[in-house]
Amino acid sequence: MRRRDDRGQASVELLGGAVVVVLAGLIGLQLLGAGYAAVMADQAAEAAGLAALNGRSPEAAARAAVPGWPDSAMDVSRHGDAVSVTLRTPSPLRILRRRLSFESSVSLPGRDGS
Repeated sequence: MRRRDDRGQASVELLGGAVVVVLAGLIGLQLLGAGYAAVMADQAAEAAGLAALNGRSPEAAARAAVPGWPDSAMDVSRHGDAVSVTLRTPSPLRILRRRLSFESSVSLPGRDGS
């Protein structure tokens, strides 16, 4: 009976394990980025709403309310008495950048204080 050659088996297992660890790390970082984007969208929408109530530019206030990277990934719009901020999540994959976005809106009270 011939003995099977097991040389290189540990290297293959190490490589497979390393790939799994790297993928798990990337997924974790993507989830952290998505959560951070959701929080930043809420913060920017609140700042935009306060600015609109005070007669200032909602877009400038929203952009000033967040740190560097969201500035280029943010869309601010005003429709009547509501201000919306849409923030795209940072991702190394283009398809995820387009699909993972968070929108936060604030409704502005009417002129009569309602």
